[in-house]
Formats: sequence, structure tokens, C-alpha cells
Amino acid sequence: MTERRGHIQRTTQETNVDIAINLDGQGSYSIDTPLGFLSHMLEQLAKHSCIDITLNASGDTHIDGHHLTEDVAIALGQAVAQALGDKKGIYRYGWAMLPMDEACVQCALDLSGRTFFKWAIPLAKTKLGDFETELTEVFFEGFARGAACNLHAYRLAGDNLHHLIEITFKTFAHALRQAISRDPRRHDIPSTKGILNEAATP
Repeated sequence: MTERRGHIQRTTQETNVDIAINLDGQGSYSIDTPLGFLSHMLEQLAKHSCIDITLNASGDTHIDGHHLTEDVAIALGQAVAQALGDKKGIYRYGWAMLPMDEACVQCALDLSGRTFFKWAIPLAKTKLGDFETELTEVFFEGFARGAACNLHAYRLAGDNLHHLIEITFKTFAHALRQAISRDPRRHDIPSTKGILNEAATP
């Protein structure tokens, strides 16, 4: 069966992002960004989604990490959409609820071709290493735009910021893994409209 691959190069006056993915991989990764915490979270995402990710990203992190985080997320979402093509034969929906010690997060995903983002994971504004915690929301909103998907994320429990952010990435990874997986009972597009894109109505 043909592997589903995507490759996006996103270059602006603020960032340079080159990302290649294999949706049918083993979760291997080669991640190179100037933000150590972001790199670690992307490694978690690759490992737990079983998506192979090769990423090289640079940018104006001497200002802050916002531009880089957002553009990496957008490019990742675009690469996923590219690799999925017309989305024939996939589950389309993914859902997960996972714990990490005292923290617990729930994530739901619909690869609908329509962008909607709901964030209900309040995080205190501070830094973890070189990463501003508020950039977590920026990342997932950017992915939703890039992939043109519905993405909902909720905090169910927890206060430790490292735990909350890490389990959010892991929970999202499991939801994404389910949504992109091939459904052995389906060979068509999983919609009564027969299409999954921005032109489709809810």
C-alpha cells in the first residue's frame, strides 16, 4: 500500500520551515528547531502519532518564539492535509483522553476540511525553558488552520504546566493517529457529501 507522504516548505521574512512527514511511519523523527521545549514536544507528537517527521526550522526567536511556533504548526497541518489527499478510506474523526500524573486532557479532532478551534486548557503565562506557555495554544490553532480541521482541547485536571502541555501534545497525537488511520471497512470519502473541503457546508 502506498505510503502517504507530505512535504511543505514555508519561508517568510520571519521564519524558514522545511517539514516532511510519512503518515504511515513508525513515529521516527529528526527535529531541529531553536526552541528546545518545542522540539521535545514535536518528538512526543511523532512518537505517539506514529507519524515520521523530519523538520528543520529557524526564525526570529531573538524576538520571541511566536512566529516560529505558529509557522511550524501551520506547515505541519498543511503537510498532513497534503498527505491525506482526498481523504478516502480514513476514519476522519479522532478522540483521546490521557493522563500524565495529576494532569488529564481530552482532545477531539475532525479532519473535515473546515477550520474550527476550541481551546479550554488554561495555562499560567510563564516560560518552560525557552518556551512561553501561551504558545501552546498558538501551536494547536496554527495546526487547525494548516490542516483545515476541527480541533477541540480540554483540561480535565492538573496544575503542573510541564505535565499539562506534554499530555496535550500526546493526547492530540493519539487523536490524530486515529483520525488519519485507514478504516478497513471504508474505501470512499467519509462524508455523505462525497467531499471534505472548505467548500462543504456543515
